[in-house]
Amino acid sequence: MRLVLASNSPRRRQLLTDLGLRYEIRLLEVDESFPAHLVRAEVAEYLAAHKAEAYRATLAPDEVVLTADTIVCLDDDVLNKPADEAEAKQMLTRLQGRAHDVYTGVCLLTGDGRRIVFSDQTRVYFRTLSPAEIEFYVRNYKPFDKAGAYGAQDWIGMVAVTRLEGSYFNVMGLPVHRVWEELEKLGVSIS
Repeated sequence: MRLVLASNSPRRRQLLTDLGLRYEIRLLEVDESFPAHLVRAEVAEYLAAHKAEAYRATLAPDEVVLTADTIVCLDDDVLNKPADEAEAKQMLTRLQGRAHDVYTGVCLLTGDGRRIVFSDQTRVYFRTLSPAEIEFYVRNYKPFDKAGAYGAQDWIGMVAVTRLEGSYFNVMGLPVHRVWEELEKLGVSIS
């Protein structure tokens, strides 16, 4: 099986490369809204599956597309990508000094119609941050393409994340341990 990555995320690309996988990148514009009744992992899985369906007609029988969506949940509020600097600061202000959950939903869809959907959860603990630290991070790292307005691999991950329960790579945007297991079952191998 040939792997197709349907993601513009440099972090997901790097993680798949680090796994030793060869892949092709294909990008389509897909609406990322979701039904209001969904909560937590359901949202991440729904979005990943929704994205994969947009690629169904483009897949050859020997291809598998990988789509993913990462969300940050504080209590039951979904914090997706911030629209602007003000929303990024507001999200980080809400997250600081608290624990929150990161869910990444993944869908693997093959050209011959097989579909695997799963998600992974990681609990992330943030220390209390000063307004100056939040301002510095948003101004210098511009986390507008990141769920919850932060990247664990960025400066804020080094200074704010005090503990993780679960996969670090899940927080980066791809639960590689699960992805590896499922791709092996589908016949995708290292290069």
